[in-house]
Amino acid sequence: MRFRFTAPLWEWSAQGGWFFVTLPEEIGDDIREVPRMPRGFGSVRVRVTVGGTTWSTSVFPDSKQGSYVLPVKKAVRTAERIEEGDDVEVALEVLDL
Repeated sequence: MRFRFTAPLWEWSAQGGWFFVTLPEEIGDDIREVPRMPRGFGSVRVRVTVGGTTWSTSVFPDSKQGSYVLPVKKAVRTAERIEEGDDVEVALEVLDL
């Protein structure tokens, strides 16, 4: 299951310097419909590419957003020169199938 989308990078309001991209609601709906073994916090393992950087991580459900959020670590933000508010082009592959 693979997706491509563009969404803005945002910083979580709590301490810690976490940055995320929110998956479009329709992609979140597609991911939610796939039966899988439950994981911690409802997370789903994914492989992500932003620009020339590919990494494995998890997306997490966010009831406020009605979708999933993708954490974007500092190494990726630095390598791809992206900052809060920038639109990020994301290629995402769901690994938990």
